[in-house]
Amino acid sequence: MSHMSHPRWLRAAVLVLACALPALQVRAQLPTLGDTSEMNTGAERTLGEQIARELYRDPDYMDDPVLDEYVLGIWTRLLDAARTRGELTAELDDRFAWRVMLGKDRTINAFALPGGWMGLHLGLISVTATRDELAAVLGHELSHVTQRHISRLMTQQNRQAPWLVAAMILGALAMSKSPDAGNAMVAGGQALAMQNQLNFSREMEREADRVGFGVMTQAGFDPRGSVNMFEKLQQASRLNDSGSFPYLRTHPMNTERMADMQARQQLVPRGAAPPPDLVHAMMVGRARALSNPGVDVLRGYVTDADSLQPSAAPPRLVSALYAAALASSKLRDPAAAARYAQRLAGVTAGDAPAARQSVLLAAELALQAGDTSKAAVLAQTSASARPELMLSSQARIASGRAGEAAQALQTWVALHPQDAQAWQILASAYTAQGQALRAIRAEAEAQVARLDLSAALDRFKAAQELARRAGPGRGDHIEASIVDTRTRQVESLLREQALKR
Repeated sequence: MSHMSHPRWLRAAVLVLACALPALQVRAQLPTLGDTSEMNTGAERTLGEQIARELYRDPDYMDDPVLDEYVLGIWTRLLDAARTRGELTAELDDRFAWRVMLGKDRTINAFALPGGWMGLHLGLISVTATRDELAAVLGHELSHVTQRHISRLMTQQNRQAPWLVAAMILGALAMSKSPDAGNAMVAGGQALAMQNQLNFSREMEREADRVGFGVMTQAGFDPRGSVNMFEKLQQASRLNDSGSFPYLRTHPMNTERMADMQARQQLVPRGAAPPPDLVHAMMVGRARALSNPGVDVLRGYVTDADSLQPSAAPPRLVSALYAAALASSKLRDPAAAARYAQRLAGVTAGDAPAARQSVLLAAELALQAGDTSKAAVLAQTSASARPELMLSSQARIASGRAGEAAQALQTWVALHPQDAQAWQILASAYTAQGQALRAIRAEAEAQVARLDLSAALDRFKAAQELARRAGPGRGDHIEASIVDTRTRQVESLLREQALKR
């Protein structure tokens, strides 16, 4: 999702989208700004999945269980609030994906895509001071989707040329990272025109501000977070964005929007100042360390932690210690990483949610250092949570306890079949036990979860061939039957995709 400058990725995605767009011609019911879309919700979801499939393949896409869980906690609250307010209709709720995809990009950016897919760069998480600020951005992007702004813009461009709409989406995403890459997608001055056309209108931005503000406050987030985030972006705009704030190019700040947001804030009763949010501070440290920084930046995180006094503000201290621990691990200094993690544990001991994150970090560092037994023990603090499950499963496999890992993961994927990482780790557990058929099937299910049905079908057919080679009366008959059923299902889905093109 994040490194939108890869020309091969962009060319392939444009071809995929261009094939899909001619079918998007069905009238849909629209809210507030008028019924001007010709795309129904099913067609928009299909288009969104085609874009998401390419984003899953991007090397900067990341499935980080810790950050994913944290963002999902905010995202779920916003979705619940949108349902309560009536902004998220039953049809959109059922048909759209409503998933946030993380990218390791250090630029400050977030974007909504057709069908309820959201992109969020680690760079944006890194500049937020509170979860309320992050909720403000996600609430705004959510409202662009619930108000059908994307489909309206696409309908407008579809009246000109379907291929231009496809190129517009991918070209604009490319230019959010690299103007040169976006310009390469089209000839002459059309690239700039596409970027401008993808920008939401002033009316749409104002509507997303209004609806998003209502959603975030309904969800219980502090309205000051929205104003604070606006002020940060407005300050960046005044300083002439150097390219690290691509969000400003698709969501330009202006004094009118800022004044309107400040006025809305005055209408919401202010409560007492919330206590320090140590968990958010830790997630900021994690985002900074995982966003592909160079060696010098990683060393800077270590120096920053060393320069802080124990009397520093707790959020500042835990963020620095967390980033320093991960940075030390990346710099291949496990002893230093363990020291920073130990200091972090001392600071967070009185805060249960933050203490849990400290234990998770210690387990992750132990696994990276090769101490699989310690990692497995530490990660068992909450067997039902995804971060602990992913860490403990990898530790168990590495320490020769693949059967235990497989049992826990089988239960998980039965309840969460779209968890590609869980399927992939399960495949490793089966491989470690010599269960090749089950391993190949798990790999196929991981591809299904990533929306790559062609790759999934290849793996399912490989599993069928393996079962055939085992011969009658031998092998895992139940698993072979499941493989046959899933092969037919995926073949059917691929035929449906072909018809929609």
